Amino acid sequence: MRALAPYLAYAFMSLVGWTSKIRVLHDERRAALRKKDQRFIYAFWHNRQAFFTYSHRGDPLSVLVSRSRDGDIVAKVMDLSRIGSCRGSSSRGAVAGLREMMAVLEAGQDLGITPDGPRGPAREVKSGALFLAQKLGVPILPTTNAISRKLVLKRSWDQYQVPLPFGKACIAYGEPIWVDPKDDMEKKAEQLKAALDDITDQAEHALGRWEA
Repeated sequence: MRALAPYLAYAFMSLVGWTSKIRVLHDERRAALRKKDQRFIYAFWHNRQAFFTYSHRGDPLSVLVSRSRDGDIVAKVMDLSRIGSCRGSSSRGAVAGLREMMAVLEAGQDLGITPDGPRGPAREVKSGALFLAQKLGVPILPTTNAISRKLVLKRSWDQYQVPLPFGKACIAYGEPIWVDPKDDMEKKAEQLKAALDDITDQAEHALGRWEA
């Protein structure tokens, strides 16, 4: 079943994506970075990562995935979705993961990370994304989605959202956030959290108006 899981997840998300109506808010913020040929780090809450594997399918990016058995499944789903993966975390393989991400940027790709993952607390920014942005010299692009039809896993630590077919989805991007060497990391964490919460609220509100 573990061997089959990535293929089932990929097939299911393909069905979800094919049957969903999708809108995008503030894509000009991402477009502006790409126009400058500026690499960046997508930052998105852990509980909304499932739809990311469809909405950013085939994009030139690699996502930081933990070195665990569950991480193996996620990495395979990313591979099937034509999204790369960098294996590492703050507790396991941090140095190797950093090296992989540096290589990804040098190859002209972007990065992706869940700043509250993989264990939480939910919607609380850890230092990893900020450290990477600072060390790699690239901005963070806050990213989110809101989905009309979904299954919420109530017992999971982050109320993980599983998108369902035949719904509507709204993707949103925030203003890029740069992390300079002299910046206060706690304040930057607050800034990133506020940005992610704000665009998430915007996406949910836009979805509500769209459905009405």
